[in-house]
Amino acid sequence: MGHRSVSFGEFYARRRYSAAMTSETSTLPTSDQIRRAPKVLLHDHLDGGLRPGTIVELAHARGYAGLPESDPEKLGTWFREAADSGSLERYLETFAHTCAVMQTREALTRVAAECAEDLAADGVVYAEIRYAPEQHLEGGLSLEEVVEAVNDGFREGERRARAAGHRIRVGALLTAMRHAARALEIAELANRYRDLGVVGFDIAGAEAGYPPTRHLDAFEYLKRENNHFTIHAGEAFGLPSIWQALQWCGADRLGHGVRIIDDIQVGDDGTITLGRLASYVRDKRIPLEMCPSSNLQTGAAPSYAEHPIGLLRRLQFRLTVNTDNRLMSGTTMSREFEHLVRTFRYTLDDMQWFTVNAMKSAFIPFDERLAMINDVIKPGYAELRAEWLFPKAAPTSV
Repeated sequence: MGHRSVSFGEFYARRRYSAAMTSETSTLPTSDQIRRAPKVLLHDHLDGGLRPGTIVELAHARGYAGLPESDPEKLGTWFREAADSGSLERYLETFAHTCAVMQTREALTRVAAECAEDLAADGVVYAEIRYAPEQHLEGGLSLEEVVEAVNDGFREGERRARAAGHRIRVGALLTAMRHAARALEIAELANRYRDLGVVGFDIAGAEAGYPPTRHLDAFEYLKRENNHFTIHAGEAFGLPSIWQALQWCGADRLGHGVRIIDDIQVGDDGTITLGRLASYVRDKRIPLEMCPSSNLQTGAAPSYAEHPIGLLRRLQFRLTVNTDNRLMSGTTMSREFEHLVRTFRYTLDDMQWFTVNAMKSAFIPFDERLAMINDVIKPGYAELRAEWLFPKAAPTSV
């Protein structure tokens, strides 16, 4: 497996787009266009996307006194700063506070409904939101009651979004914690609710010391049941994590997968050589759930300019853009795309490419994915690209 002989910063400096834009349709999208563009989100944690004000209110209702700040604005800042540690383990510690206020049916339903509302207002038309049911049992709920509460919240959020003039469809991914021993139980739970709002399974948590093969029985069960699953792999840990997730466990998608770049060599002359694993991932069109802002916080990438997404996009990997944890990263799907547009000068065509990739990789039936692409995503981007043909009327001079 190869190593990089030049930095990605140097590589991109050499390859910086220098050609002049030749038509209005190739200009960079505005912030407003990015927000209005239809977007698809595959990697977002429910307990990582709460509104700070909601956390404060739920903590007060439950009597939870552990919050570091009681002012919503200051609390939001604290979460972002605490997550900016460069360590995945430290990053994960921030979830103790959000999980602490998500221990009742009412809290779970509220958080899920607000999640759907917030995403829809940001232009997300389809989302798969993941959470670990085993982390929400302290208030006496059963695993089934947790799932049903979250599902009810998503449906309520979809209704509110529709009333506000937005469209969104939300599916749930049930997550097992990789340091625990309940993966098979959660996999069976996901399978029971697969036609009731749950679209797949995931494992999450610290990668180092907890390889995906510890939960092989869960993945083998899901494969026998013809069910879908993604695995957090290749974020804080390297190529062995990706290899195990694919070749031992049979993952449909890779959560992050950013370290696949370690198997790609860039020569001094700009030539690119893919190792066997990187070639396999690209050839098999295995979706990579990229989360740029989160990767900077956990140390998986040093900067947006040096994030592997730029090179992997050029090499035509099956890439998707995601938020991971909107609260901890202070981000939205629109902000993620704004960073990429500024850094790599991506156009609406690039945004559509990422979005179609994500919809192709979703865990809903093929005909429904195809309908979303043809009836929602492509028309939405076509309308945005055509806006330059209809400029706003110039103000009348007096």
